[in-house]
Amino acid sequence: MVRAFQNHWRRWVNRRIPQSDSQRLVQRNIFILPTGAGVVFAFLLFIMLLTGINYQNSLIYLLTFLLGALFVAAMHQTHNNLVGLELTLIRAGEGFAGENIPFTVRANSANRDAAAIAFSNGSASLEYRDVSAGESVDVVVHVNSTSRGYLGLERLRIGTRFPFGLLEAWSWMRPAAHGVVYPRPIMPPAIGFPGDQGDESSASLVDEGHDHADVRPWRMGDLTQRVLWKRFARTGEMVIADWQGEQGSTQWIDYAMFPGVDQELRLSYLAALVLERVRLGQVYGLRLPGVVIDPDEGAYHQARCLRALAVFGKDAPDSGKPPQTNDRETA
Repeated sequence: MVRAFQNHWRRWVNRRIPQSDSQRLVQRNIFILPTGAGVVFAFLLFIMLLTGINYQNSLIYLLTFLLGALFVAAMHQTHNNLVGLELTLIRAGEGFAGENIPFTVRANSANRDAAAIAFSNGSASLEYRDVSAGESVDVVVHVNSTSRGYLGLERLRIGTRFPFGLLEAWSWMRPAAHGVVYPRPIMPPAIGFPGDQGDESSASLVDEGHDHADVRPWRMGDLTQRVLWKRFARTGEMVIADWQGEQGSTQWIDYAMFPGVDQELRLSYLAALVLERVRLGQVYGLRLPGVVIDPDEGAYHQARCLRALAVFGKDAPDSGKPPQTNDRETA
């Protein structure tokens, strides 16, 4: 019974507050109820009224009506504190699985000041901000993430108890935009390169991508995953497979590097390799089934690769269709 009522209430609220990245608070989408203190205050007013009626005391009547008028004035003030407030989602954040993903919302009020506005995404922590007339305030709301993919801010609650805390007016914003959660980076075990088994005397090896690897001595800063450990065990010589392609020092991060590994774990490995290439300042490219991001470097290229890993195999939330990843991407 309770669950049915909750579902009915949610559907009713969703009809009144459609999903949008921009929300203007008006009378029809603002709700107001007494707080605990307000209920006690109203109960005391009722007791005072009964006392005044019983004793026919004019002073008790006067005090009761004055406090009642104060309660009604507080109701209008609390409600009007939200009326006219405009909210806009200006940025849906990105981050790694397990982190708090930031969503930035801009609040502004054109005609009046909005005092002590509380912003919350349903957690216990609230952020109170004052929004002056004609000015904008940016509020960052964090959403917990558990797994990679798209992440939405289901509801942003906006409330106020100004001025006396006797009543609370509130509304919701239901953003349509989604943030992106990258796979949790996990450093992979040693990577086996083609030619690691068998004759390693050849200085040039060939992989499926038609790149070749030069066997060279290990240098400070090289990944330990690229060390030919079998040769090291036999000869004591620490050498690595230096993968090179058409652009010379290009290193490909390939989905096929970890055959037989679970997809989510494989994507976590690739995310860790992207961060490692960035740390070493190397040029790299990314190959996923149906997606090829050409070699490049820089913050934009890093975000592009991590985003491709995040949404790989995920349905786009807006259209309900798989994201378009079949076309070759170019840097």
